[in-house]
Parts: sequence; structure tokens; C-alpha cells
Amino acid sequence: MKSYSYADLIEQTFEFPQDEFKVKNNELSFNNVPLMDIIKKYGTPIKLSYLPKISYNIQKAKKLFTNAMKKYKYEANYTYCYCTKSSHFSFVLEEALKNDIHIETSSSFDIPIVKKLYEKGKINKDTYILCNGFKRTLYNQYITELLNDGFNNCIPILDNLKELDYYEKNVKGDYQVGIRIASDEEPNFEFYTSRLGVRYGDINELYRNKIKPSKKAKLKMLHFFINTGIKDSAYYWSELSRFIFKYCELKKECPELDSIDIGGGFPIKTSLGFDYDYQHIVEQIIENIKWICGKNNVPSPHIYTEFGSYTVGESGATIYSIIDQKLQNDKELWYMIDGSFITHMPDSWGLNQKFILMAINNWNETYHKVNIGGLTCDSMDYYNSETHISEVFLPKIENGEKQYIGFFHTGAYQESLGGYGGIQHCLIPAPKHVLVDLDENGNYTTHLFSDEQSSDSMLKTLGY
Repeated sequence: MKSYSYADLIEQTFEFPQDEFKVKNNELSFNNVPLMDIIKKYGTPIKLSYLPKISYNIQKAKKLFTNAMKKYKYEANYTYCYCTKSSHFSFVLEEALKNDIHIETSSSFDIPIVKKLYEKGKINKDTYILCNGFKRTLYNQYITELLNDGFNNCIPILDNLKELDYYEKNVKGDYQVGIRIASDEEPNFEFYTSRLGVRYGDINELYRNKIKPSKKAKLKMLHFFINTGIKDSAYYWSELSRFIFKYCELKKECPELDSIDIGGGFPIKTSLGFDYDYQHIVEQIIENIKWICGKNNVPSPHIYTEFGSYTVGESGATIYSIIDQKLQNDKELWYMIDGSFITHMPDSWGLNQKFILMAINNWNETYHKVNIGGLTCDSMDYYNSETHISEVFLPKIENGEKQYIGFFHTGAYQESLGGYGGIQHCLIPAPKHVLVDLDENGNYTTHLFSDEQSSDSMLKTLGY
């Protein structure tokens, strides 16, 4: 009876190889970067950021919207914004900003980052800075400083009925604002309406009573956000249509309103079986907006999108060594990694988020079912199912061979949620972080962004 290899399993389960994943000499490459070479140079555990993927995804989205607007003769502009909350690292922002994009912020400390980017010449005072979130006084103050310093396209997105009062009192010249609409949550969510934004019934009154009488503020855009992202579902299309009808209604009494911000981004690939027709979805968005606006006899709005995970998620990878295997009963075999899911990939623990998981070496070996365990003492520090199946299969470890595994498309949120540079659960250190780029000849280069977190840094934080 033939024994099947790990390579047989992957190739028979999925269309494989794929654009970013290929196997040569039984070893996996990620965007044509041989991962065993990286491991030999830097060791594990390790985080990788493949920077060209950020630019690739931005250009892909721009092309999708350009093609759809051309197809439907959509007579307005498209603007790509990056949500800084997905990853605030300088190397992410600087790579993204190579692509003539703009920024969406979420909190007060985003604004000093904006100022640093301006000092470095990465943005200018015409760059759109869409300021979202529920704002405390410091955030209002920082936004006001940008506006008074000539950042004319800094647009505070009003999240409540009182927010405008601060800008009216403190902004010296003319400025633009947006309004975030409180959309209904997905039907299975615990709450009916989002806690963020202004409810539909208050939008017109906010405009009439506060924005229209202002001698300084002009309403530029309406903002729409769906937590689940852009999905081909009845829920999404219903909420989008409701939002566009509101835009049309308000446009008729507010001539300067000319833009919409479609929040909630594209999904990213979390399985080798991922299937999402980006072009079809974008075409449906453009067609629906144009049809509703045409029906209401108002011009089609300029479209802004704010893509966070889509921008940076697929650039990331997290790589571990299997440091031991433990058979805990007759059937539960554990592969123990040299890291932690709770601290290094908190979405896998907190949200049960699945990432693409593959062996990096030993693709010619036979495979078996395993559970993967992290190093913390928490019983929830494990990974034992894939998106497509409630099991994990990896190569058998025999004859003392080393086994390495990788989790891919982990580039969004994980460092900030895990407490990068801070205190980790059980004081498990944050891993090394390596940046991968391409030189002018198309050859990959690596740079150590940060070494593994030291005990001294933790002790200092803890007051020792």
C-alpha cells in the first residue's frame, strides 16, 4: 500500500503550487523567498514582512476600481486610504505611501505618526487624513493642530453630535468634515446598531443645525463601515444601498457633499482554497452606487476606501520550529512550537482566526494528524484546525529531523494586539522580525528590524 507524502496531501487538496507558495527540493518558498535560507540565517521563532506584497495589493485594488469605473462610465474619482490601525510600523507606512495613497486614522497617537511622515517627506499637506474613531480631547486637539498647520485635506469624521463643537471653537480657518453613519450590525451580532457613528435619524439634523450654519465647516463626505468587510451577502448589499440612498437624500440639501468613504475592507486569503472574485464585487459596488444615484438624480460621489488588513495582511508570515512531540494519550499527538499563539498570533486565540499553515521542510515525508501547542501555561494556547477542515496535518518527524512550520498572511493586527515590545503572557518574548524586500535586480534582500525581545526590556517595563 502506497504511503502518501505531505506534498501529495497539499497537491490533492488544493490547486497547488500558487502564486506566493511554491515547493522546491521539498522546501517551501514564500513569494519566491526560500524560507529555509531565512531560517538558517536568523533562526526561529521569527516574523517576516515581505514588503513588495503591500504595494502589489494596493495597485491591484486601484486597478480593480479603475476597470469597474471605466466599464460603467462612472464619472467620479477613486481614492485609496490605508487604515493605520492594521499595522503602525514605519516600514509598512513607508512602503504603502510609495503608491500615491492616503491615510485613515483611529486615535490621537496616529497624528504624531502623520507629522513624522510629513517631516520625512512621505506625505504632504494635500494628503487626505481621514480621522475616524470616537475622539477624546487630545485627538480633537491634534486634528485641530493639523488643520491650523495647513493640512487642508485632514477631515475629521464626526462620530457624535457634539464633536463639531471643538473644531468650531479651535480651528482658525475653513475646514472639511465627514459624518460616520451608524450602520446596523450583522444579524447574528449581539447588538442591533453599531456603537460608533451617528444614527440615520440624526444625520440630517446634524447637518442642518450645526454644519450648515457654520462659517467654517463644510460637509465633504459620508462614511460607511461594516465590521464584516466587503462580502457578497444580502446583509452587505442591503446596508450599502441604504447608505447610498441616505447620501442621495442629503446631497439634495448639501451641494458641497460629494464623497463617500466605504469602510470595511476586502478579505485576505486565509486558506489555500480561498475563492473571492474581487473584480465582480467591485463592479457590483460601482454599478449599485451609480444606479441608486441615477434613480435619485444626483451625481455619483467620489469613492474613498480604507483598506487595512487587505493592505498589509498578506505580507506577513510567522515561522516556528517544532521543539518536541508529545503523545498525551492514545490519539492526541502534540507538536510543541518555540513560541506562543496567544502572544505572537492573538487573533488565532481571541477570534479563532485561521491562517494559512504549511510545513516549510520535509514535504516528501508522510503526514499525520497533530495538535500544535504553544509555550505558555494557558490551556487555550493551541492550534488544531484549518479553515477547510477541523484538523491539522503535518509531516511525521523521524530520525531526529528538524521540522519547521509557517503561518502565512499574519501581517495585520497581530503585533499591536499581542503587545509588541511590552509584557507578553508568561513573559514569552516577542520573536525576531525580519523585513524582506527586492533590490533593483529583483533579488530578495533581508534586514533585521528587531531582535528577539530581551528579559531586560521586560524587567524595565515591570519596574525591576
